Amino acid sequence: MADRDARPRQLPLDLKALPAMTREDFLPAPGNAAALALIDAFPEWPARVVCLVGPEGAGKSHLAAVFAGRSGARTVPASALEREDVPAALSTGALVLEDLEPGRFSEAALFHLLNLAREQQAYLLMTARTPPAQFQLATADLASRLRAVPVFEIAPADEALLAAVLVKLFADRQLAVDEATVQYLLLRMQRTVAGAKRIVEALDAAALAAQRPVTRALAAQVLRDAPGLAIHDEDD
Repeated sequence: MADRDARPRQLPLDLKALPAMTREDFLPAPGNAAALALIDAFPEWPARVVCLVGPEGAGKSHLAAVFAGRSGARTVPASALEREDVPAALSTGALVLEDLEPGRFSEAALFHLLNLAREQQAYLLMTARTPPAQFQLATADLASRLRAVPVFEIAPADEALLAAVLVKLFADRQLAVDEATVQYLLLRMQRTVAGAKRIVEALDAAALAAQRPVTRALAAQVLRDAPGLAIHDEDD
């Protein structure tokens, strides 16, 4: 006979936390000041076509979302843009072209986009991890156009920004975490915003599976179980 008092084990569900992406939720820092000032200045830009450049997780997509909200821009992954899609992509007079990476976009489509944006006086915000002027391209005219695009770089996060990012990421997931745990993670995790996102995701899953809060002890356990999340093997 089944034990009526036995409670079913709760399995962790992979429910994606939605990050807060408003202007008020963006964390300002010296390394992103120029990029933030650009978005705040819209539509008074130095050029109609600009590019945000920075490492993974630096805040490019967050700033692009703020720009899209203010301008009515559509957002299109650079890898998905085809030449015939360009007129529709620019139909609102503004566009975000996300994740421009060498070898992962159509040169013909991007060249047409730049030409049509100039012709229509549309706003175009591109995001990339490296400056487009450094791309090795087969289309010489496209390379020339990209060299003329103003670039606003976002520097890698410093310790103060990483601490704020951790707090925000935990808050996005409705997780209460004390300062001691945040400081513990800062000394041991990969020191990038992308690394912060991965450790928070892992801690959220571990806390849900174990039905316990996120603490220093849980952080130590997660880092032991997944040493790839740390800057060195955890030995506490």
